Amino acid sequence: AHGLNQWNGVAIASREPLEDVEIGFPGMPGFEKGKEGPDLPQEARAIGATVDGVRVWSLYVPNGRGLDDPHYTYKLDWLEKLRQYTAETLAENPDLPLALTGDFNIAPTDADNGDPTVVEGATTHVSPPERAAFAAFETAGLTDVVRPLIPTGYTYWDYKQLRFPRNEGLRIDFILGSRTFADAVQGAEIHRNERKGEVPSDHVPVVADLDLTDAGDDDDLPMIFG
Repeated sequence: AHGLNQWNGVAIASREPLEDVEIGFPGMPGFEKGKEGPDLPQEARAIGATVDGVRVWSLYVPNGRGLDDPHYTYKLDWLEKLRQYTAETLAENPDLPLALTGDFNIAPTDADNGDPTVVEGATTHVSPPERAAFAAFETAGLTDVVRPLIPTGYTYWDYKQLRFPRNEGLRIDFILGSRTFADAVQGAEIHRNERKGEVPSDHVPVVADLDLTDAGDDDDLPMIFG
């Protein structure tokens, strides 16, 4: 786990041993309000580890805050540096089963936005630059492994304005996988009912089941949570 006060944090939980744990990806930019340049403090937004040969990154992509906020520029830079790192990693090892998981704070398509307060040109999460940054991960060799199995549905509902009862949510949590990872996906689920809890998170788990051995033993399928 890697956290920073009450604001940012990421974690990887596994029944199997974690190997090659990294806090932050190489080249990850930092942020400090009112300051620019290199060597800014890094927020707790990325942790990576290898589990049974699968390289997994748990991510909390910067929110962006507002289209005219420096945090928005930081968000786009952060995503581009992540894309570069991913592309370089897969160029060196094209068969690596690799997954980027977590809250991307982007609704890639109009169908992923059911919140009437999230509007293109006025708010973050749906701006063309953000959507282009998300789409660019495909050029790095990644695909959304859940979308083919669950084409529609949200993963986040704001606590305000009865967004969940009205189903006015966003699809902003994803599992992006390399070719080898995507080929191993046997099933997926968005656990919407978790949002109905007494004190729920505003996000729900996104899960992919994998079979990297072709053994066909469903009881032993690894599960990756976004």
